[in-house]
Amino acid sequence: MIVKRIVTGLAIAVIVAIFVCIGGIPFAAAVCIIATLASLEFYRIVKSRGVQPLSWLGIVFSILLIVNAYIQQYDFPFLSYPRDFTLPFIMVLMTLIPLIWLLFRTNKDNAFINWGWTVAGILYIGWLISFYVQIRLMENGIGWIFLVLSCTALCDVGAYVVGSNLGKHAMASSVSPGKTWEGSAGGLAISIIIAVILSIAFKLPLYYWQMIAAGLIIGIFAQLGDLVESLLKRNMHAKDAGSLLPGHGGILDRIDSHLLVAPVAYYLIVLVNNQGWPPV
Repeated sequence: MIVKRIVTGLAIAVIVAIFVCIGGIPFAAAVCIIATLASLEFYRIVKSRGVQPLSWLGIVFSILLIVNAYIQQYDFPFLSYPRDFTLPFIMVLMTLIPLIWLLFRTNKDNAFINWGWTVAGILYIGWLISFYVQIRLMENGIGWIFLVLSCTALCDVGAYVVGSNLGKHAMASSVSPGKTWEGSAGGLAISIIIAVILSIAFKLPLYYWQMIAAGLIIGIFAQLGDLVESLLKRNMHAKDAGSLLPGHGGILDRIDSHLLVAPVAYYLIVLVNNQGWPPV
C-alpha cells in the first residue's frame, strides 16, 4: 500500500510540475479535467445517499468558472461589457438553470435538495479550484503556484508520516479518527519549511516572517480542506471518493486540501503584491 502511495504520488508530482511549467491553455485544460473527474466523484458520492443532483450541469458550470478565470487576462475589444461582468453572469446562470431544469423533471421529490447539491458541487470544486488558474497567471505565477502546491501536498505527507509514527492525541475523532495533533504539527512544520525554501528559490517578494506566515496559513487550510472532505465522506458513508489513483483513492481525495487552500493563497498573494501585508 505504501509503495503504491509513493509511486502514485511521485507520478502525480511530475505530471503537475510539467503542466505548471507549461502554463497557459494546457494548464487551464488540466485543471478543467481534474475538476471534471473530481466532480464526477463528488456527485457519485452524493447519489449513493439517494440525492439526484444535476451532475452534468454541475460539471459544465465548474468548467465555465475555470475558463472564466483564464480569460480574465485578456481584453476583448469587440465586447462592450466590463471584464468583471462574466463571473456574476455565470453565477446567475448556475443558480437559475438548475432550478428551471428541475421543474421539468418527472420526479420532483426533494427538488431543492437536488438543486442545493448541484450548486454545492460547482462551488466546492469548480469555483475553488479556479483560483489556481488565477495564481498561475500572476506575476511570478510559476513560483507562487509551486510554493502553494508544494506546501499543501507536503503538509499532507508530513502529517501522515509524523502522525503514523508519533501520533497519540486525536484531533478530530468525530470526523477523521486517524488525524492527530502530533501529525498536524508535523504537517505545519513541513509546510513552513517548504514555504521558506521555495520563497528564496523563486525570489518571491516575501519577508522571512511572511514566508513563515504563508507556510503556516497554507498548512492550516490544507488540513481543514482534508477534514472537510472527510466530513463529506462520513456524512455519505463513503470510505474513498474513488479508486482512480492507487494508494490515494480518487481525484477528490487527492485535491481536497487544495480546494480550501487555493482561494486563501490567492488573496494572500494579492495582499503581498499590493503591499497590503507590510513588514513589521
